[in-house]
Amino acid sequence: MSVRKNLSNSVEAPPIDLHGLVRELFPINRSITGAGVRKTLAILARHSQLEIREVPSGTAVLDWEVPLEWNIRSATIRSLDGRCLVNFADNNLHVVGYSKPIHKEVSRAELAQHVHTLPDQPELIPYRTGYFADDWGFCMTDNLWQAMQDESYRIDIDSDLSPGSLTYGELFLPGELSDEVLITAHICHPSLANDNLSGIAVALALALRQAQRERRLSYRFLFIPATIGAITWLAHNESRLDRVCHGLVLTCVGDRGRFHYKKSRSGASIDGAMAHVLHHSGHPHEIMAFNPYGYDERQFCSPAFDLPMGCLMRSVHGTFPEYHTSADNPDFVRPEALDQSYAVVATLLDLLDANRTYVRTDGRGEPQLGRRGLYRAIAGQKEAGGASQMELLWVLNLADGKHSLLEMADRADIPFRRLQKAARLALDAELIKEVGGLRSYRPPQLVPNRRKPRHCP
Repeated sequence: MSVRKNLSNSVEAPPIDLHGLVRELFPINRSITGAGVRKTLAILARHSQLEIREVPSGTAVLDWEVPLEWNIRSATIRSLDGRCLVNFADNNLHVVGYSKPIHKEVSRAELAQHVHTLPDQPELIPYRTGYFADDWGFCMTDNLWQAMQDESYRIDIDSDLSPGSLTYGELFLPGELSDEVLITAHICHPSLANDNLSGIAVALALALRQAQRERRLSYRFLFIPATIGAITWLAHNESRLDRVCHGLVLTCVGDRGRFHYKKSRSGASIDGAMAHVLHHSGHPHEIMAFNPYGYDERQFCSPAFDLPMGCLMRSVHGTFPEYHTSADNPDFVRPEALDQSYAVVATLLDLLDANRTYVRTDGRGEPQLGRRGLYRAIAGQKEAGGASQMELLWVLNLADGKHSLLEMADRADIPFRRLQKAARLALDAELIKEVGGLRSYRPPQLVPNRRKPRHCP
């Protein structure tokens, strides 16, 4: 019989106000480098023992190079009679990311080559970047642009591109084992609440949660600029990537959409774990095949690394009308959606940490449960949500050294936590014992001199 239970109800409330953190971070202008990233990380560091790392401009990282640092102080478009029509101070989406400084009078025709709007969404400001374009640009509502019919305008962008560094945050929580769960969120977008800040908020809350718990596995949380940040971290940590057993990219986890989980490139065990959690969560969801477009999973899953990294979203990037527009604001992100996302991933982390493989101490026939007091134990736990006889029988039958608890739970279509309780009863009665499980990730042969991976619990 299929058993369903909303696992979100089994997880405690987040340790911080997720929506409050999104609102606090929203006004800050961020890019792949610069003061806004440092300010954001400093706020996160007030809540946690986050280590902030700086990598100098010009540093070679795989096939890339850490770019010049970009900072911006102000930007405006004014009519020649002095009226301010566009002001970066009003909305930091108004300026194309990495715009170079410019101060001059331009014709409307020339300005048109540097203006970005959304004709199909005329009241919204788009988000655009030009990290390596050596150019400048403005973003505005199409309604405003169509109303700007003067022959010339005065444009000013007070910014600079200069040697500096790429900044990212890292928090490592050691466990009993050196095998790691890697959680990442990108930190390079300006005022975009769902695509950026929701993942940051949920990742920080999870880090605070795991810091207060006993941990079998180790946990590493990264707050990094997209693409170049992931590439930089990978380049500096290549020698220890074999420790990563499970990984997850968090983004767009604050809207009302159904959950979407994008699987890892090679079908890692986290894919099955997340599918199990979502299946029993009570929330609408969809499991998506891997594809090489999206967020930083495409860097972590590049062929020479092929890390066991999936990506969790609610609405998928590029599919909702608020995506990369001024409509992706704190009102679009819902407190209850953030809390649900936190609960789903917290349940996943509990599963990963608790997953074990067992073998019967004597697998010949069904053991006598009555004389071991297991029937009384089962009856006594019914009201407390404990294990049932059927769950115990599943554990005793599949404890053959080949099935992990997660595999048992999937085979029986029973929530992992209930199989875990049944396993504890059987373990206490000395009917089963733990055995080692095979590591879920084996580095490919494309990377030379990679250490042979250890077994993953």
